[in-house]
Amino acid sequence: MPIKPGTLTAKGRETRRRIVAAAAQRMFEGGVAETTIEDVRALAGVSNSQIYHYFEDKTALVRAVIEYQTDAVIEPQEQLFARLDTMDGLRAWRDFAVARQRELNCRGGCPIASLAGQFAERDEAARLQLAHSFDRWSAGLRAGLVAMHANGTLSPDADPQALAVALLASLQGGLLMAQLNRDTEPLEMALDAALSYIESRTVRHGA
Repeated sequence: MPIKPGTLTAKGRETRRRIVAAAAQRMFEGGVAETTIEDVRALAGVSNSQIYHYFEDKTALVRAVIEYQTDAVIEPQEQLFARLDTMDGLRAWRDFAVARQRELNCRGGCPIASLAGQFAERDEAARLQLAHSFDRWSAGLRAGLVAMHANGTLSPDADPQALAVALLASLQGGLLMAQLNRDTEPLEMALDAALSYIESRTVRHGA
């Protein structure tokens, strides 16, 4: 029976983290179906018995990878989420997303979306877990827009939830096109269009 994460020693947590990080890297680069336990073992520098000490099977490892990738994508944005209650804050988040893609040379796309594309029609539990990941991401964006609505910056009839979903959808579409074109311009255009719409719903612009 695999050990539960909450009962691990510090050394055990580090070993488990290394296994999950290796699995996330391999699945992101080569696909989930093509990733084997042997691939993960070699990349993480552990034994098969160590992997099965922490994970019952590949399915359990995939669940951990989804959680890991979700944290890896969202946690670096959390400080920015706290400042999304102004247009300047939204533009700073936009600039962060574009700069990140430039660092990666527009390779790989969104790790969460990559997993979603592989699981949405094949694994209901994974689909629901990934939907929750996007809900968590959307909630970070929505919090700032709710604050803008509460402080009177957004028009009273503006819907922060709808704006957050539209902003996240613009990001995802932009990331895909940036990946295909190896150029951040589609991402910049998509986000700028979304932000322009949000700005049009501010009281300052007479919405």
